Amino acid sequence: MESATITQNARTAAPGAASGLAADARLKHLAATMKRHQYQPDALIEVLHTAQELFGYLDPELLVFVANGLKLPPSRVYGVATFYHFFSLKPKGKHSCVVCMGTACYVKGAATLVKKVEDYAGIRAGETRADGSMSLIQARCIGACGIAPAVVLDGVVVGHQTSESVVNHVKGWLDNGSDRTA
Repeated sequence: MESATITQNARTAAPGAASGLAADARLKHLAATMKRHQYQPDALIEVLHTAQELFGYLDPELLVFVANGLKLPPSRVYGVATFYHFFSLKPKGKHSCVVCMGTACYVKGAATLVKKVEDYAGIRAGETRADGSMSLIQARCIGACGIAPAVVLDGVVVGHQTSESVVNHVKGWLDNGSDRTA
């Protein structure tokens, strides 16, 4: 998706409401967040965090809604959403595998972990499987250097991982629909 598409959508969206999201109750919560911050443009990151917590990711219409609410150009909202690694413009999978690529983890084989998971799951880092079962993400550093290589599996940091241990965990998700292997 490009910034020009966001800008074009902003011109056609009704002021203060994202067309496909207008009936969604989560928008009331998001609007309350903008109101609490007095619709100040410098609240953009806080508002985007709230939007992602509510919706799981930042849909283009949602970005336009935020831009209209904070009276910002949609291109600026899109720029902030794409600059920060935390924000996602695509839906995430039911399960997430985040591989730390910091120096300590990289030196201890993080790139191999990513490659093995990519091969097994059939996706590249930064993607979600078509069935929505899992997302594979690379993080710059998760601050767990003492247990390198570290991986975050569904929000739980696990250290001293091998490609076999991570693939076995992913296998449990994909083959059994559970958190553990059979």
